[in-house]
Amino acid sequence: MTTRILPAVGDADASRSVTTLLSQLPDAEPAVPVGDSTQLIDMLARLAGESIEELPEVVLVHERIGPVPALELIREVSLRFPAVGVVLITADASQALFAAAMDAGARGVASLPLSYEELANRVQAAAQWSTGVRRHLGAGSSDVFTGPGGTVVTVTGAKGGVGGTVTAVQLALAAQASGHTTALVDLDLQTGDIASYLDVQFRRSIVDLAAITDISPRVLSDAVFSHSTGMALLLAPGEGERGEEVSDRSARQIVSALRSRYQVVVMDCGSQMSGANAAAIEMADIAVLVTTPDVVAVRGAKRIVRMWDRLQIRKAEDTVTVVNRFNRSTEIQPPLIQRITGTRMAATAVPAGFKELQGAVDAGRMHELDAKSSVKQALWALSGELGLVKSAEKPEKSGGKYRNDRGAVGRPRRA
Repeated sequence: MTTRILPAVGDADASRSVTTLLSQLPDAEPAVPVGDSTQLIDMLARLAGESIEELPEVVLVHERIGPVPALELIREVSLRFPAVGVVLITADASQALFAAAMDAGARGVASLPLSYEELANRVQAAAQWSTGVRRHLGAGSSDVFTGPGGTVVTVTGAKGGVGGTVTAVQLALAAQASGHTTALVDLDLQTGDIASYLDVQFRRSIVDLAAITDISPRVLSDAVFSHSTGMALLLAPGEGERGEEVSDRSARQIVSALRSRYQVVVMDCGSQMSGANAAAIEMADIAVLVTTPDVVAVRGAKRIVRMWDRLQIRKAEDTVTVVNRFNRSTEIQPPLIQRITGTRMAATAVPAGFKELQGAVDAGRMHELDAKSSVKQALWALSGELGLVKSAEKPEKSGGKYRNDRGAVGRPRRA
């Protein structure tokens, strides 16, 4: 049987060496190497979207892959594509590294400099394991997640008070109501207050997952709160200073675990940048930036977009900007915001609705916001525009609505 092998090697010399050895393996079908972690995940997601059988049996991850570190990349691949056997290529032959690779989900470790015999043995073992998993999945098991993973959406405010949390909550509610399994995550680690918006009192928070290196489905279910709407909530810590315990590395693991268990994951990232929400925004399928049509907020949006670009977190064109409290009479209109930020504008703009929202916010019943609310109608229309609902229903009255020349916003390519 032919074994399909996809190498992920960032170094050109190492790539040539790996390719040369792979070409010598019997019954091997090596693919053209991918040069970074983003390319690898995107390619696997595309193949898995067609069929599980389109996935390669073996993925080789070189230790110098980037920008996501090799062990974190292995963990994401093993969580999202469990039918793929992953082999780590590394110069570190220590027992500690071997144990860490196995914990991350690798099926083997090949030492540098590579030898033909060792590489052949590791590839063969990983391929046999992959074949066994696929046979098990083919028998109809529903316990293993086989798809490319759920859609991760981050919502960031251009500054505090522009409506980012309301946007995140309503996007998640719309996704859940349409039949998707949905998780809503409060990644505004110091000042997040999703619990208050949804009248939740729960002792566990995202901090409980920060120190865990292997987030199993059981561990994840213990940390989330099952809301009456059916959504799973992963809340910010009650003590804001504990937010520092959530590192960028732990955030990546948490995002990967959530993606593997839910069809839609909405993350409220607040308006302040941290390593944790930067990692989430980088990994997101859709990054939403919320602004209001005023000078201060639009300047804030511009600063955020430029910072993301400088830090190589996300490109402006891969960011979707939503205008909240939209009014056709204001001087600053969506086309101007688009020119200033360089982002893609959502076709749906959200009208001001302070009176509509006040009662629901004060009561902590945002999930019971009146269906006739123009704010709710606009945000649920936005959810459909972003592809977060199974069947996008267009309300008769969608509040303030702005259509740009591109029409609806599709699912952007991951940065």
